[in-house]
Amino acid sequence: MTGLVAEDAPIRNASDVEAFARDCFLGATGDEVGIELEFLVFDRTATGEQVPLNRTAAVLPPLDGGSRVTFEPGGQLELSGPAGPLSEAITRMRADVDAASRALRGAGLALAGAGHDPVRPARRQLHLPRYDAMAEFLGLPYGALMMCSTASIQVNLDLGDRPSARWERAHRLGPILLAAFANSSLREGRPCGWMSGRQEVWENLDRTRTAPVPATGDPVADWTSYLLDARLMLVREGGRYRTIRDGSTFRDWLDAPVPPPTLADLAYHATTIFPPVRPRGWLEIRYLDAQHPANWPVCVAVTHALVVDDRAADTALAAAEPYAGMWLEAARCGLTDPRLRRAAEECFRAAEEALPRLGADRALTARVSAYTDRHVTTGRPPAYDLLELAGEPGPRLSAWLTEEGHA
Repeated sequence: MTGLVAEDAPIRNASDVEAFARDCFLGATGDEVGIELEFLVFDRTATGEQVPLNRTAAVLPPLDGGSRVTFEPGGQLELSGPAGPLSEAITRMRADVDAASRALRGAGLALAGAGHDPVRPARRQLHLPRYDAMAEFLGLPYGALMMCSTASIQVNLDLGDRPSARWERAHRLGPILLAAFANSSLREGRPCGWMSGRQEVWENLDRTRTAPVPATGDPVADWTSYLLDARLMLVREGGRYRTIRDGSTFRDWLDAPVPPPTLADLAYHATTIFPPVRPRGWLEIRYLDAQHPANWPVCVAVTHALVVDDRAADTALAAAEPYAGMWLEAARCGLTDPRLRRAAEECFRAAEEALPRLGADRALTARVSAYTDRHVTTGRPPAYDLLELAGEPGPRLSAWLTEEGHA
């Protein structure tokens, strides 16, 4: 840390917070990507039943691609792959997803990629102290839904030699990418009224920690202000977590007549903040609904190309700029808004053109093209596949959830 070298170093003022924020934008200057995939896990013969996470964990094999396996509070499976060049990162993650899918299939289970559980109510399985405190802070129903029923794709990108440019691109393109990959239109078997019901959940949580970071052209200053003005969720005290319910912010803590927070306290506070894009020495792009196993490489490739490739980014920003603030519209309507659909088509064609420059093979580029034709040009993101099943006999939805290979 700049000027802050020990975890117990006191944070006394906004300048100390700014030093922490600045370091969040210091990282690798290359073009690597890290992939984190969350999947809902279903019993192939009883898709309405919760799958105990220990049943899932018991059958997972070693993953040769190097992915780390973790579970979300509702039992969602998360695979976090090592960073690497685009093609390498996708190849390694695909091997791990395939290995996990085969093992689960042999045990009567299936991985389903949707941004929100379309059939089961929220039910928490993990009761770790952090999750207990988080559940108390976030409340019902949206806290439980976020923790137990949602699933995402997180694309982690190097900051490059111009971090502010990639930070801006990741934000400005957010509504277009959110709309194009919207995949969470059902809740408990019925339409929820949003193409991305997952994003609707985030919209109804504490907006001091889930709203986009305001963009003034100075990412460090903007992130500093966001850290200061986000409400405290919980603090660690002697190995325990205490939920903060009085609405106080980190700025209030600095101004209070109590011992100042430490660097460790600030770093932990940052882990409880969930904006659509978060800097951590790399960029975490967090606004993408989970996709079915056949489609997640498209999501990663397009996002990577539009943020990393300068030519693709210029084209995409020109198309997307008028809609850069339309997060709510994108989540609610997807690509039914013709303005978003036209902008998305330009963005996807720019990504498709850029992928060979980024080392993508022809198969990946062809998959992006096929996704564009099926879901973008038509204005029908994957959320429509779910909507078409709403009100249909249960077996059709169950088949959709357990058919891992469909695109």
